[in-house]
Amino acid sequence: MKKIGIFYGSTTGTTLEVAQEIARQLGVNPEDVHDVAITAPSAVADYDVLVIGASTWNAGDLQEDMATFLDGLQAIDLEGIEVAIFGCGDESMSDTFCNSVGEIYHRLHDTRATFIAPFNNDGYKYKHTDSDVHGMIVGLCIDNVNHPEGTPARVKAWCDAIKEELV
Repeated sequence: MKKIGIFYGSTTGTTLEVAQEIARQLGVNPEDVHDVAITAPSAVADYDVLVIGASTWNAGDLQEDMATFLDGLQAIDLEGIEVAIFGCGDESMSDTFCNSVGEIYHRLHDTRATFIAPFNNDGYKYKHTDSDVHGMIVGLCIDNVNHPEGTPARVKAWCDAIKEELV
């Protein structure tokens, strides 16, 4: 069985809540859920699968703690490690919706990680998102500001997809 570690950057607590729900859905122990503000990038070495998530801030910026964590993670060879990405955003920020998902993807692209669990943005309305890479949404996008009622079903569907990919 592959060992899963969840790494999140959260400023207001929303991404933390989503990370905890993902952990519950995937059966990940609380000690394997890491706040990147207090976790060294080298901690990823303990895992076969990384679930990485952060919120999008200001004009489409990556959450600050995650940006710093990724600086260190980019120096690590992640060959053989599977990475699933999630992010929180606000579709009313129509030009930058959930850019964090795309930013994480692009920053880890050269680490040789294998990306898993693309998802869809059905139900959201926005003009642009960096989570769309060549026509594919590269991770789970969550909008708890405008669509909190949809979050549980989106998280469950995404986690079910991850479970299928890890079989």
